[in-house]
Amino acid sequence: MSLIGLIPSDVSLNAAIAICAIAFVSGTARGFSGFGSALIFMPLASSMAAPQLVAAVLLIIDFIAALPLIPNAWKQADRKATAVMVSGALIGVPVGTYFLTRLDPETTRWIISAFVFALLLLLLSGWRYRGEDHPTLSIGIGGLSGFCSGLAQTGGPPIVGYWLGRPIASVIARANILLFFGASDFFSAVSYAATGLISSDAIRFSLLVGPVYAVGVLIGAQLFGRASETLFRAICYALIAAAVILGLPALDGVLR
Repeated sequence: MSLIGLIPSDVSLNAAIAICAIAFVSGTARGFSGFGSALIFMPLASSMAAPQLVAAVLLIIDFIAALPLIPNAWKQADRKATAVMVSGALIGVPVGTYFLTRLDPETTRWIISAFVFALLLLLLSGWRYRGEDHPTLSIGIGGLSGFCSGLAQTGGPPIVGYWLGRPIASVIARANILLFFGASDFFSAVSYAATGLISSDAIRFSLLVGPVYAVGVLIGAQLFGRASETLFRAICYALIAAAVILGLPALDGVLR
């Protein structure tokens, strides 16, 4: 099958090239910082193709990229605490998926842009939860993250902000985050498959977009440490902000 044959019929060649470029940038951000790929990819890519398609493509390529990290995370994580939060995602992911399948594409894009902007403000604020660890709160945050993942694969900031603020070793916090998203991605995969979002078009398109995303991740990982954390965060936040603005449906007549 040619590369052209991997592009869905309702996606133009120019749009496919643009989505690959977006995947490269978002993958580089992910490889460099460990977060931010969905916040960059979803607002921009969903302006080029249906949000349902690009969310499924991002889930597929990110899930495959994260699989090798799960065994080590399983060994290092606080599995009991992670399981409590995962129980929230078990509820949140299907709810988010339901809204993704029911809303029209333009409404979904507005929600994605608004939500990513809110998450950007959360990241910029430097918020970290430093209170007591209550199961109800953990389930709630897991449910919120799961909802965001089901709707637009943007469930990272609530989880990252929560666990990085806990009085635990960074290696455990990172392992908890990886293990949570391994479970959350699995729930998303089941929900997306059950609702038909993981279609043959999404699978084929991921074969085109995935390698470009992977190259970006590798380059980002190589660049990590060559710039100050302050500079990198400024660049990453600027990219996310630009993605929100450029992905707004209101600018379709100007930019697209």
